Amino acid sequence: MSKIRKLLSTLYHAFFNFVLHSFKSINRRIRSKLPVWRMREETAEHVHSSIKVFKWLILPASLFYAFLMFFFFKVNVLGSMLWGLAVFFYSNFLPDLPSIYRRKAADSGVESLPWYKRYVILLFAPLLVWILFSGIRLNWRTTETYHNFKSLTVYSVFLFVVGFFAFIRFPIQTGNLIEVIIFPLYGIAGYLTHLKVDKIW
Repeated sequence: MSKIRKLLSTLYHAFFNFVLHSFKSINRRIRSKLPVWRMREETAEHVHSSIKVFKWLILPASLFYAFLMFFFFKVNVLGSMLWGLAVFFYSNFLPDLPSIYRRKAADSGVESLPWYKRYVILLFAPLLVWILFSGIRLNWRTTETYHNFKSLTVYSVFLFVVGFFAFIRFPIQTGNLIEVIIFPLYGIAGYLTHLKVDKIW
């Protein structure tokens, strides 16, 4: 039992350090003035919350879902379930990723982005982070914080479209349709977890 706890503790700290290092690198790149202690504190809050929700809700529900899908529809959803779990953890930190293009509402002289560019920043945040580290500077600035239910709705629709093209099989069967519908729920759960930690709801 102690070995299992040690392994879980190691995984927890590896996850925490990965997230913290990632955001420290991003903030260093954009010359953020956010102090390291605050970054560490916020990372700890979100990591702890994501692990807690995963352990008590997402993992049991996923196993139950996989069992029911195989029992009733003879559909193996292991692949989409694993991708869903990855999306859950990713979504726990997604609302903070677009901060590299955020500006204060009081800032002047910066033209507001059209709505579609604002959501490109959210939906393709990892790509834009990669562009940032590639040395390419996009002159995009937005006051959008993405810590709201409108952004969550846009993200949910995006995940449904991604899930449809990734997991749909023709001719479409009931089990396969359920699999496509379930996939975005992982992202919604992760996003909601982040908003809960930040006291948005």
